[in-house]
Amino acid sequence: MEFLSDLLKFLGERKKFWLAPIILVLLLLGVLIVIGGSSAVAPFIYTLF
Repeated sequence: MEFLSDLLKFLGERKKFWLAPIILVLLLLGVLIVIGGSSAVAPFIYTLF
């Protein structure tokens, strides 16, 4: 959790708010890949790509 707070502080101090959507999309894709690789939902996730 310390990493997330440091990341938010960095974005606030440096006024790099344009990085927030990029980080969010990358995290969502990562979660989709992890869930899709090891669950029964995998065939449905693969049809999205």
